Amino acid sequence: MGKLSVLNKFVFFLNSIVALLLLISCVVPHISLRSISFLFIFSLAVPYLVVVNILFLGYWVLLGKRQFWLSSVVLIMGYFFLGTFIKFSEANAESEEKSLSILTFNAQSFRGNSREDNPQLSDGIVKFIKEENADIVCFQEFDYSKIRSKDFEQYPYKHVNFEFGVYSGKVIQAIYSKFPITNKGSLNFPNTGNNALFADIVVKSDTLRIYNLHLQSLRVRPGSLRREESQKLLKRLSNSFVKQQEQAEIILEHSKTTSYKKIICGDFNNSQYSSVYYDIKGDMKDSFMEMGSGYGRTYNFKFLPLRIDFILVDEQMEVLAHKNYDVKLSDHFPVMASIKL
Repeated sequence: MGKLSVLNKFVFFLNSIVALLLLISCVVPHISLRSISFLFIFSLAVPYLVVVNILFLGYWVLLGKRQFWLSSVVLIMGYFFLGTFIKFSEANAESEEKSLSILTFNAQSFRGNSREDNPQLSDGIVKFIKEENADIVCFQEFDYSKIRSKDFEQYPYKHVNFEFGVYSGKVIQAIYSKFPITNKGSLNFPNTGNNALFADIVVKSDTLRIYNLHLQSLRVRPGSLRREESQKLLKRLSNSFVKQQEQAEIILEHSKTTSYKKIICGDFNNSQYSSVYYDIKGDMKDSFMEMGSGYGRTYNFKFLPLRIDFILVDEQMEVLAHKNYDVKLSDHFPVMASIKL
């Protein structure tokens, strides 16, 4: 074993910092302290911190040094506090008659990065939705032009908040359903372009409350990260995290107004390691954690596989299957789950 060299003392110092950051990340999702909202940025860094701690662990094991215990303990704590960001599952062999499929997709206004209509891209989105043929589809950032709304004829029931137009500052959202919608509405988040819709949908003998969320955008893109000053970026992210927390509280209060079983899906603009995710999820089941495979990437961020789009289902339901799609139709990737009611 022996004493550490000067180099290894420095390596252990770095190891201690990274281990401490992962330890902080274990605590952050379980607190709601708006005065120190900058800590919530750790929720986005968890995959990095896990990988770096694994590298440190391997380094000390190869050297036969007892310092391996530091990352070992923190990684074990991280697993029990935060779970894993990699899953391996197999779909249940249940008949289609017993299941309900729901798809959520931030469609980037059917335009991609362009400010103008993009017929080729929007045709691709329509084709994809028709081919996947989910029972319920929740769109965030729907088609501003209203052109594509008529193209989903397989869905006789819909809730599209077109009262918010392209110049209103609000982002269009939509819920399409093969089953009757008996009640619908908008939560109208204050002082933001983001929002949430809800719809009560009758599926056979059950009525379900569906929430379609689009929480406060972080506007984190690789190009902007390189250009933006770190202090300005941190302040902007902190403000966004606070707004997300406020929006989560609005959703939770609204969800108390119904006794129906709930499905909450959409673009959370934050990871599964955030307090916002934990607050909204509560006792609900995360379809990816139940039946997903791989990293579950839902956002095209080249630095790490971000999972920020979720399908959460009532604890009384069973998740039969979960699928992440690798289709380049938006800056987000669609997600679909099959559920036994």
